[in-house]
Amino acid sequence: MNLLAIALAVTLAAPAMPAQAAPHYQVVDHIAGPDGGWDLLSVDPANHRLLVAHGDSVMAVDLATKAVTPGLSPGAGLHDVISVNGGREMLVTSAGASAAIFADAITGATLATVKTGAGPDAEVFDPASGLVLVMDHRAGDITLIDPRTHQAVGSVVVGGDLELAAVDGAGRAFVNVENKNEIAVVDIKARKVVARYPLPGCDGPTGLAYDAADRQLIAACDGASVLVSATTGKVLATLATGAGADGVVFDAQRRLAFVPAGRAGALAVVSVSKGAAAIVETVPTRFGARTLALDPASGRLYLPSAQFGPLAAGARRPPMIPGTFEILVVAP
Repeated sequence: MNLLAIALAVTLAAPAMPAQAAPHYQVVDHIAGPDGGWDLLSVDPANHRLLVAHGDSVMAVDLATKAVTPGLSPGAGLHDVISVNGGREMLVTSAGASAAIFADAITGATLATVKTGAGPDAEVFDPASGLVLVMDHRAGDITLIDPRTHQAVGSVVVGGDLELAAVDGAGRAFVNVENKNEIAVVDIKARKVVARYPLPGCDGPTGLAYDAADRQLIAACDGASVLVSATTGKVLATLATGAGADGVVFDAQRRLAFVPAGRAGALAVVSVSKGAAAIVETVPTRFGARTLALDPASGRLYLPSAQFGPLAAGARRPPMIPGTFEILVVAP
């Protein structure tokens, strides 16, 4: 979809919202780390740390001191890392091993390796079942893992290229199917897809967040984001949030969603309320800042980034300039 079409979609699809002052988010800090690629990241509230799937290992950042622990838990082609079992352990998805790896949260020592489908990518903990759902991007299924026993207990066939997911805490999961431009709705207990929500105006949905208060979803797409009813699948609003998004988070306390546009080098701050959404601010970040994590306690956001050289002929990505990897810290 071109920018004119997106702009028209915003005008026609977004319900009006009361005007409000922008919260004035900005980059307030930079935390340097070792060179290497990155994917998803999360905040570990029990240990007050940031966990980053950083190339072939997990990088941890103490959020109080900004001390960086590189190489905490090694693995091949890491995509996501979350805190489990009360903060005592981490669960890391490894596409290179087609596995999810349990590691000690402090030492990084491997505790167990659980086979998944091909290309395990994003993961999410479901409090209703006590299970972790691993999105197998290439296999098109979800591996269900019991973190207490370190065992896979089932799977759900979805189909397509699976990206990020969200849960409603009442037994349902929602997962973006990137190559089908849809959200698949999963009954976790029944182990099956019970609905599919088409996402018109959304190309390649990746990031997904859930607003429990209003039972709605925010899906980040390439160039736009959509607000969707979690109960009916109706698209409630479409917003031009920039190119190159690979994540979205929702701050329930502040009623704001944040969509990082990696190619645009910007972070869209979106006010969300009862079927309506509006961009209230766009924060300059950096090219490549496409994923993020939210610390709900402080409201701070963390976005990995780096500086890049010119794109070579025939290359898919520009080369990263050595010594430039860092975490951008965004706050009001």
